[in-house]
Amino acid sequence: MLTQPKLQSLEKLLRQNQLTISPVELVTYEIDAGVDRGTPDALALPENAGDVARLVKWASENNVPLIARGAGTGLSGGAVANRGGVIVEFARMNRILELDVQSRVAVVEPGVVNLALDQRVKQIGLYYPPDPASQRSATMGGNAAENSGGPHCFKYGVTTNYVLGMQITLADGRALQLGGRALDVPAYDFTGVLVGSEGTLALMTAIITRLVRNPPGVKTMMASFNSIEQAGDAVSAVITAGLMPATLEMMDRAMMRIVEDYAHAGLPVDAHAALIVEVDGFPASLDAQMEEVADILHAHGARSIRIAQTAGERERIWHARRSVAGAITKLAPSYYLVDITVPRSKLAEALARCEKICARYNLQTGHVFHAGDGNLHPLILIPNPHDRELMARVLKAGREMVQVGIEMDGSITGEHGVGIEKRAYMPLMYSAAELSAMRDLKEIFDPRELLNPGKVLPAELPKVELPRADAPAPESHFAPASADEAARAFAALSAARRSVWIGNLPSAIRNPRPVSLSTSALTGIRAYAPDDLYITVGAGTQLAEIQEFLARDKKFLPLASPYADATIGGMVAANFNAPLRMRYGAIRDLVLCMTVVLGDGRVIRAGRPVVKNVAGYDLPKLFIGAHGTLGLITDMSLKISVLPRARRTLIARVDDLARGLEWAGALAQNSLVASGVVLGHFRNPKSEIRNSGFALAYTAEGIAEDVRAEIEQARAILRAAGAPEPRELDAPSATDLWREFLATEPDALQIRVGLASKDLPAFVNAHTLTLSNFFADAANGLIYAAASPANADAARAWIDTLRAPAVALGGYAIAIHAPENLRGAFDAWGDPPESIELMRALKSRYDPAGILNPGVFVV
Repeated sequence: MLTQPKLQSLEKLLRQNQLTISPVELVTYEIDAGVDRGTPDALALPENAGDVARLVKWASENNVPLIARGAGTGLSGGAVANRGGVIVEFARMNRILELDVQSRVAVVEPGVVNLALDQRVKQIGLYYPPDPASQRSATMGGNAAENSGGPHCFKYGVTTNYVLGMQITLADGRALQLGGRALDVPAYDFTGVLVGSEGTLALMTAIITRLVRNPPGVKTMMASFNSIEQAGDAVSAVITAGLMPATLEMMDRAMMRIVEDYAHAGLPVDAHAALIVEVDGFPASLDAQMEEVADILHAHGARSIRIAQTAGERERIWHARRSVAGAITKLAPSYYLVDITVPRSKLAEALARCEKICARYNLQTGHVFHAGDGNLHPLILIPNPHDRELMARVLKAGREMVQVGIEMDGSITGEHGVGIEKRAYMPLMYSAAELSAMRDLKEIFDPRELLNPGKVLPAELPKVELPRADAPAPESHFAPASADEAARAFAALSAARRSVWIGNLPSAIRNPRPVSLSTSALTGIRAYAPDDLYITVGAGTQLAEIQEFLARDKKFLPLASPYADATIGGMVAANFNAPLRMRYGAIRDLVLCMTVVLGDGRVIRAGRPVVKNVAGYDLPKLFIGAHGTLGLITDMSLKISVLPRARRTLIARVDDLARGLEWAGALAQNSLVASGVVLGHFRNPKSEIRNSGFALAYTAEGIAEDVRAEIEQARAILRAAGAPEPRELDAPSATDLWREFLATEPDALQIRVGLASKDLPAFVNAHTLTLSNFFADAANGLIYAAASPANADAARAWIDTLRAPAVALGGYAIAIHAPENLRGAFDAWGDPPESIELMRALKSRYDPAGILNPGVFVV
């Protein structure tokens, strides 16, 4: 309860219409869309970041909890004031601050409604894919806090795959910028951790999100099946065939009958299951995609298929899907929506077990769920929410269904979050070490637990047992064969205050020389799940070995390296991404989970091998790009893809660099299935323009019809811009050319400049003399340059010439490779990021003795 003095001081911070303390008005804010309740002491309505900073500072000084709230559409109690305090309602911070069409980036305040953003960007040919069921009212801040998904996230990904950075207010009132428009910023990925943190770590005041091109065509079908098992097998078959529908939604018979009585949408209510399948792309590809999907569904037992022929028919199908909540409330005043994720191949088994649970507790339920990503939503009707005995049965059934997800190596929540509802379930899914690693994050960001207290983490954490330091520490070199072996060694090294260098130890490092750790014994394919499209590998496994293994099954891992002996662990630790990220996502989008040994010997399994998992903090993001300073990655599970059916590259001669950069920008803006837009001096003889100055390469890959349409579109853009007629080739791809540029300069100092892609042309044009030997990944805003400075002073001068103007544009310039004589001789990273204090605090928690990779990274 707020005391009168505290309330009076709060009233001085805001205008009268920005603060509500009336008990009657506050009743609205006692609940979100879930079943948990809590009474707030006040409601604050900030209108800008300054208001938020003052509120947070006031709360810190007065020891008052703050609960961030968007539209209150959450389903896990995440926006409920279960410990009192002030709800911070972001409805008035609802401005789209900037739309950067060239970089495909939007900067929005947290109160912007999801659908409003999507509708706005579609007016300029762009698209924001995450589309939760509450899209019409849910806000971007709430979506980011919960890492929201939705039907189209099977193909396009969830919120974390789109948030590039954010402006936040810390628990003490300080404002901080995390991430930004430049990709792969050299810092711990706190942006990735804040997404899905449910308002427990900081308050977001602006969100930087990427956008994609709006697909020019879409087609929708509904198919019915005699069983859930048939429908599930059909889903896997579609994906295994190399098709990537925009949506794969499923309903069971019970849900169809409930919805049909309400919406009269013509659902196949006599069937046991129905699939809603939507494909998108260029109009020329839609019929072929849909025909192939239909053939696969028929082959797997589809009893009927209805393909929407008009926009009205498509809307009727989607109206049925969107009517679930309305149909349920017609039957009962309330419902309980379970949210678990399992590997897609286990959908039918999980659903059958959930049905048995509900039957045992005599509960009426229906199922509607995202079949493409294994996210189940058993929906339990609650005829009388005040019936304590009924509610007890509902919650017991929910807990047992959560246990089903855990037993299948899934997640206790795929998109709704932990909130209050599932706090107690966290120890079922995570070990003591894993929960303590999350607790460390909470204490670093919010040491007094004022931000959304009583959410996510359980009230009491189990005790962590650290390995004993009773074995002698390795003397010079060791290669652990397991996470446990590495943990024991780290405990001994920490006790002895001996530092560890993970990877190749430069000969220049002496006095004292660290112990060298090799991942050579942490190799091999640990698990391969083709139906679920992931692979688990040891961190020391070479990328080439993984690609060779997957190619036998017409799959691949969409990563590339210029180094023949590159290991997957080294690539993940360095966050080393290739141009094809524009098509398939970056490393942070592909890693599902990993096993990590922290510096203090804790062994954690961060994440789970499912596409959607919002249970707790997204720990894997912390180790991607951390350069081994927080822990040793021993294995990881990564998303894989079916090999593209077609890949074509256009290569055009560039006689005028400025015009070539303009062409690259125009191509990138209009790309739909491109996997690279690059410009540089190409050395590959197949390009047939070797040693002829600059060249531009544009690669598209995917379904043959989409690739052909995109290549013809690119030709038209180049022709209209006055470019020379490009050559069309099967190979090399844009990524091949990038790989060859870096591989042919093994003795040079190589740097990477990261910028917003809209700033890349002007930057290159302004620094052509300094960038005499460069390669531009135009679509991703990255410039790679190589030089051979005579000494450390020359190296420092060269990189500083590029670093200062890059930083002025919100970017960076770092060294990514240095010859032996220059390693450690100059500043490879530049000034530390704004988050450096948080980085150091996290480093001191995960590696308290400071033994891991000292001097390797900015921290």
